[in-house]
Amino acid sequence: MTIIETVIGLVLLVLLSNLINHYFKFIPVSLIQIFLGTFFALILNLKINLDSSWFLLLFIAPLLYNDGRKFPKEELWKLKGAIFNNAIILVFITMLLGGYLIHLVIPNMPLAVGISLAAILAPTDPVAVHSISRQVKLPDKILHLVSGESLINDASGLIGFKYAIAVAITGYFSLTQALGDLLYFGIFGLVLGFVLISLVILSIEWLIMKGFNDVVFNTVLQICVPFIIYIVTEETFHASGVIAVVVAGVMFASKRYSFIRIQPEINLVSERTWDLIIYLLNGVMFTILGVELPVAMHGTIESENVSTLKAILFVFVMWLILLVIRVVWTYCYQIFTRDYRNVSVKRRLKIAFLSGISGVRGAITMAAALTIPMQTSAGDPFPERSLILFIAAGVIILSMVVAIVVLPFIVHDPMELKTRGVLEPLDDDDDSDDEEKQQVNSNQAKLYILKSAVRSLEEQRRQNNQLAVYQLILEYQFMVKRLESAEQGEDENNAATADQIKLRKVALKGQLKELKRLYQTHQIHEKVYLKFERSLQRQLRAVERKARVNRDWPFPTVIESARRLWRSLSLWIGIKRDESYGTEFRYAERMLAKSAISALSAYLKDPDVNEKEFNREVLYHMIISYRSVIEKQKNEESLGKQEYQEQVRKLRFKSISAQRLALQYLVEQHYITHQSAIALQQYINHEESLNLRASVLSN
Repeated sequence: MTIIETVIGLVLLVLLSNLINHYFKFIPVSLIQIFLGTFFALILNLKINLDSSWFLLLFIAPLLYNDGRKFPKEELWKLKGAIFNNAIILVFITMLLGGYLIHLVIPNMPLAVGISLAAILAPTDPVAVHSISRQVKLPDKILHLVSGESLINDASGLIGFKYAIAVAITGYFSLTQALGDLLYFGIFGLVLGFVLISLVILSIEWLIMKGFNDVVFNTVLQICVPFIIYIVTEETFHASGVIAVVVAGVMFASKRYSFIRIQPEINLVSERTWDLIIYLLNGVMFTILGVELPVAMHGTIESENVSTLKAILFVFVMWLILLVIRVVWTYCYQIFTRDYRNVSVKRRLKIAFLSGISGVRGAITMAAALTIPMQTSAGDPFPERSLILFIAAGVIILSMVVAIVVLPFIVHDPMELKTRGVLEPLDDDDDSDDEEKQQVNSNQAKLYILKSAVRSLEEQRRQNNQLAVYQLILEYQFMVKRLESAEQGEDENNAATADQIKLRKVALKGQLKELKRLYQTHQIHEKVYLKFERSLQRQLRAVERKARVNRDWPFPTVIESARRLWRSLSLWIGIKRDESYGTEFRYAERMLAKSAISALSAYLKDPDVNEKEFNREVLYHMIISYRSVIEKQKNEESLGKQEYQEQVRKLRFKSISAQRLALQYLVEQHYITHQSAIALQQYINHEESLNLRASVLSN
């Protein structure tokens, strides 16, 4: 069978497995795919020759990158210490202790091979872990801990596996070299992932700022990212491509929301494309596992070293070893964690047991197992390769089956076990009546809708939610400015830019004047004065430079983010050294923002200045940005982060309702066709889905 026919056949089996899963939801789709692959491999005598390098590139890179994009970043940072312990220390304990126990149970399996087997069985499947853990109602901290661990332990497990395999192939081991290689693989992989994804983000931001809005181009660019990063890291720098793609996924997710709101169409298409890719890759991977099972079983059955019954027993023993290590580790973690010191022993044991059972093995385990070479460097057959495949596949199946059978008895409720690649339904509107003549174009209609959202936010503004209101208005105003730039001619855009430069200079000079007054009246110390003075002078030079070249710097977002990071770091260091420094810093920032508004107001009231000549949107955006700074400093301590996020979500739902009413008005008044209305409705629906997703992740 040719490779094209094989690929088509595998895809058809993936589709068939999901069709079966639709009627038998209690059976994980991954299990169905394994059984279908095995069934058709036996009937058609199907065999697939896999090359480890392209298999890692094709399957591992995009799967781990996607996992990094999907994980809630706040929880990842909040539990960084515990996640590190589980994802790194627990993995290496599982590798060494589990590998040694495997070697004792199976004497014919060399220690290095036993460690490599334990290494690929250590990582857990993040999506399966998350779905199971939520259904057994684990405490939120344990849930996020297990989910975060399952994301990062893929990388640590595969690094350990890679080195153990190298030892098994060559027979050479040096502890110093091993530690050096692991540090190089890990640290350099992390750095390369950060640097390369930063370049990608810069490119996307540059395209957006330049108005290059080709949805297909941007989607293809984002899809290529994990493959490029993996190839560059592995082939050029010989570092860990696995860690690089995980870091890239996390970094991209933390930055992409800065331009998702600006170009939601790109995000909508790219997310659905990612869903399709992960759906196929995950399904094909488990189907290949099923195809490989007969090969592994045949090799085990024919082996003189171990009987089939013994091989099945080894599967149960290996799964039990993994379970015990995980349960003991989780129990010990609770003992040394402050939040669980007052929890009863029975409750700790229950949580530890649930955590152990929830450790379902999945795609990464099988992907790594399939990359084991056929021969060692000496040309001899790789020791017990068929048995390793048999045990890996058996543990995957057994962990899923045990989770399905045991956990429902604990929660007293049947459950549906999900893994990577399960698509959510997408609502489509098939109304395409376009008989009415279009009187406004798409940009003009979208402008009307966004301005309606801004007006609704102004109406919702109260004393206790002004910061959230101003932040959302700034977000919508940025989109309004972009759309107006697209609608206006070059002369109008140049005039708006000139207005922005002139008003910005007025505001900065007013801030410098106020800063000098604060220092001369001894309201701030010299250290705070010099810090703000340098910052304001730099901004003033940047505005004057912009006036000369009459164009925007193409990389504002990343550079500004770096400046904010350095500013936060220096502020944190300053507060650590002197607690009054932070209070004084925030006071100065608030007073400077007020002075900027006062300077703008005084300038516009000058009889020699015609206020009507200035672009209203530019002026409004500037004033709102300064008001946002004032409210942020006022609410720095009184308003909690969770309360603020809840305000933002509620206000966004209000603005979405206003957008829908505006869209309804445009349709009823026949300003747009139904076809245009559908496109705008999808635009609004996507914003609502993002808000709903944020609400779900926060609960």
